[in-house]
Amino acid sequence: MIRKVKGTRDVLPPESRLWAEVENTAHRVFDGFGYDEIRMPVMEPTELYVRSVGEDTDIVAKEMYTFADRKGRSLTLRPEGTAGVARSYIENGLGQRPQPLRLSYFGPMFRYEKMQRGRYRQFAQIGIELLGAATPAADVEVLLVLHTFLAELGFDDLVIVLNNLGDPEDRPVFIEQLKSELEPRRVELCSDCQRRWDANPLRILDCKVARCRELVADTTPVADVANPEARAHVEAVEAGLNDLGIPVRRAPRLVRGLDYYLRTVFEVVSPELGEDTVICGGGRYDRLIADLGGSQVPGIGFAIGEDRLVEVLPEVFRQEVFDRPLIAVLPIGPDAAAPGLSLSRRLALAGLAAPAEVTGRSLKAGLKWAGKIGARAVAILGESEIAEGTVIVRDLENSEQKTVRLDDVAEYTRRLLARSVEASTGSESNDGHERVG
Repeated sequence: MIRKVKGTRDVLPPESRLWAEVENTAHRVFDGFGYDEIRMPVMEPTELYVRSVGEDTDIVAKEMYTFADRKGRSLTLRPEGTAGVARSYIENGLGQRPQPLRLSYFGPMFRYEKMQRGRYRQFAQIGIELLGAATPAADVEVLLVLHTFLAELGFDDLVIVLNNLGDPEDRPVFIEQLKSELEPRRVELCSDCQRRWDANPLRILDCKVARCRELVADTTPVADVANPEARAHVEAVEAGLNDLGIPVRRAPRLVRGLDYYLRTVFEVVSPELGEDTVICGGGRYDRLIADLGGSQVPGIGFAIGEDRLVEVLPEVFRQEVFDRPLIAVLPIGPDAAAPGLSLSRRLALAGLAAPAEVTGRSLKAGLKWAGKIGARAVAILGESEIAEGTVIVRDLENSEQKTVRLDDVAEYTRRLLARSVEASTGSESNDGHERVG
């Protein structure tokens, strides 16, 4: 038996419906704020990530899937999305378009890392990037989009944490301060942090080893070393979020795992999975495009790990998706197959889920099949119905049925299924958002 590669997985029905609805919700929210989708290659020149993410980050040093192609060029399966967006911005001359540019992306990423709950070596990300705006209002917008998206999924308990990394010019001062405070306990740092000591000391703050976290807990926060302009920027971001009623809290040692971030950085954590499990992260990267050879273009964005997001979706959202009402189409007789498929198409185009029976089952066997797939009603199409231009619609919950004209079947079925949903939920509507067909 050929098995899937370790660290990958098959997303099977009905869970795949959750993924589709999460992505549909993201498209709806992002489109509403003016973000257009960009689709990038899943592999890029390795140099892109070395120069942007940072050679001494864990991603580049330990986690990338890098290989040589047949001409010996070093390629890497993308471990994150922002670097690819920056590359595309430069290569395709996107700076010539009206600014700021609002982009969204969806798709698989690849990192060779330790397997654990909600973490895979092939994983999916949903992200947005706002390019060409350096103001705090741009940061607030990105976090507002994030908050709106999560609220549409039914979340009300996720925590947004925020920090100020200052500007690159502040780094030498902060690093000197950090090393001087840690020097007396340096030998207690883990082996990775021993390596980071000279290569990239800022990454010590990002270490997940318990002892390392204890050692850095009392060090001077990076925000305390940030220049006045950077402090004013992040303070304005906090004020803007407060004005919008979006709760955030400061995380003074949050640095994220990427070298291109400056000033505003943030994460969203789930109490259910624990404070160390990050569902979403992002920040500002005003020097990235210039570092890759483009002009000086400010940017800010976020990326959500879709695998972990689906894992912790609120139950109300899950139920709305899984309770999608089906009407099964049952063509009876050898000449009913094509009319049955035509009816299935008619109902599908009307926004209903209407799978057709295509194996030639009898009426009795077809009704059993409809029950097994969770159909709430069946549309029966036999020889006489085809001749008369009608359909028998049977409610499987109370065994009542009615003969309906073909032209009226979509509207009749929609009302029938709506009543069925109301009866099962005890209400006439959900929270006001049409999330399922």
